[in-house]
Amino acid sequence: MILGIDASSYLSVIENGKKFYDGGREVDPMELLRANGVDYQRIRVWNDPKSPEGLPYEAGNCDIDHYVRLAKLVKAKGYKLLLDFHYSDFWADPNKQPTPKAWVNYSADELEQAVYEYTKACLQQAVDNEVAPQLIQVGNEITNGMLWPVGKLMNPDGSRSSYDTFCRFVAAGCRACREICPEAKIILHLERSWDQQVYQEFFHEMAAHGIDYDIIGASYYPYWHGTPDALFANLDACRIFGKERMVMELAYGFTTEPYLQGGKPQRLVIDEKMAAVPGVAEHYPLTPEGQAKFISDFLARAEKEGIDGVFYWEPLWLPGEGISWASEAGQAYIHEEGKTTTNEWANQCLFDYQGEKLPAFDCFRATK
Repeated sequence: MILGIDASSYLSVIENGKKFYDGGREVDPMELLRANGVDYQRIRVWNDPKSPEGLPYEAGNCDIDHYVRLAKLVKAKGYKLLLDFHYSDFWADPNKQPTPKAWVNYSADELEQAVYEYTKACLQQAVDNEVAPQLIQVGNEITNGMLWPVGKLMNPDGSRSSYDTFCRFVAAGCRACREICPEAKIILHLERSWDQQVYQEFFHEMAAHGIDYDIIGASYYPYWHGTPDALFANLDACRIFGKERMVMELAYGFTTEPYLQGGKPQRLVIDEKMAAVPGVAEHYPLTPEGQAKFISDFLARAEKEGIDGVFYWEPLWLPGEGISWASEAGQAYIHEEGKTTTNEWANQCLFDYQGEKLPAFDCFRATK
């Protein structure tokens, strides 16, 4: 079972002066992770993460140039690479898959061609810079489609349709991957990882449409997706598709106490209310010890269940001045105006708010 992390915001963290420590001694977290047997870096790619006026959307400003910079840094430390295409200018997830600004008036035919050409161009840039990925995601958490509204699978009444159009976009991305990086494995990544019905529907549709991919990927956050039992039952049911199965995003909190910035407590996505997951919270409180036990138990079970890979999401995303999940411009793009612009994910890290290594860090390690 491979282990990886998504530390797409790492350059933003270190460029804003944050440091990492082990027992008070400054350390390089990337080197420590390699020593733990973590061998993959997953890096998200947004098309154009800035406003028409040139204002950055933040959260690492992860365009293809950023991918090349970060990929060169981590490749030099011995990591393999996973390039995660969002096919959006900013965050893409089950609740939002905004079409890039440059493509908003495109027809389905034009979107299909745009996905193909953009995917080829990004991968060619990676190849030219000697940071070609070994794994590629065609879309991010695409349970409900991508390139909305044209490629949306969810209808207002909750029903699901439009696979024919959506699959044209996925197929175009996969075709470009095979042409430029023929040795790379292709991942189709969903969330809603408790829902066997949706996974069976989705991947049967991929088979029916002849989509060329290698790996079924799932996000798993107990706060949204329930117990590990539900996740592993779903992934076990997915064996029928004959693909590798990986958890592309995993995280668990070490506290629900907010950090202070500017003398004020900052909002966290995962607070006490979100953390109260039946069947999980009683076994794994959001404490440093609870986080460590959750990760240790999860990896042991994933190994037992034959899961092919597990990636921890943003384990190095420390809070601090200049470190933001979304600027005001970014929030406007995804229509989530009025929220704080600080780091709302900081209590999911494998380092505490001061950058000190947590017990869970040493639990996220390869067993073989």
